Amino acid sequence: MALRIRDGCPECGSVRCKKNGHIHNGKQNYRCKVCGRSFVACPENRVISSEKRTLIKQLLLERISLRGICRAVGVSLRWRLGFITQVYQEAPDSLNIDLKFAGKALEIHVLESEIDELWSVVGNKANKQWVWLALDRKTRQIIAFHVADRSKNSAKQRWEKIPNAYREQAIFYTDEYDSYPGVIPEIQHRPLPKGTGQTNHIERFNCTLRQRVSRRVRQALSFSKNLQNHIGAIKYFICHYNLTKAQAI
Repeated sequence: MALRIRDGCPECGSVRCKKNGHIHNGKQNYRCKVCGRSFVACPENRVISSEKRTLIKQLLLERISLRGICRAVGVSLRWRLGFITQVYQEAPDSLNIDLKFAGKALEIHVLESEIDELWSVVGNKANKQWVWLALDRKTRQIIAFHVADRSKNSAKQRWEKIPNAYREQAIFYTDEYDSYPGVIPEIQHRPLPKGTGQTNHIERFNCTLRQRVSRRVRQALSFSKNLQNHIGAIKYFICHYNLTKAQAI
């Protein structure tokens, strides 16, 4: 039976149309029997308000699954995927680090950093991706991070992301993992066994990351399906975390 949709097919004007399933947001889809054009009866572009966008950005900093955010805020999965990609791309590469202690008055402030790594998964639980982190002891800010395997090469890549002021002058406290020697200059390196308390701050941040970013929760189903989004989610949280620490200094 021919259906009169709108005033007809938007392509050829024919009213000879039939139902053709549903589109991604659940609306009835139609197909023109003459030219084959697919369309919906009442097309409308739904505008997501700035208030909802701000709320979604805030929820991305909490341990809520991405589908849970869609249900709570009332947005489609397709729109949310595009929006968070944009949010992650806008996160600054500087990680919002406050370097005011790194360039001046070094005689009254010794640069010290703690380094550690923790595992995460992407795609499935067999695909481990390690998050390499470096933290400033005084400001508690994350000064560099890198996501890769747990090899010495990954340790080198994380080292290259650390700001020059730290690589040239800071003392680095680590555990006794064998990837650090040869990467961190020996004169700046302080490898210590677990339990000494010298890496307490970075280990505490590891706990914060697991509690606040749902992709980082152990043995959960909300692990990342895409490596770039996985890195973007961690970067976005670190940028926000560093800003809160800078305001507290």
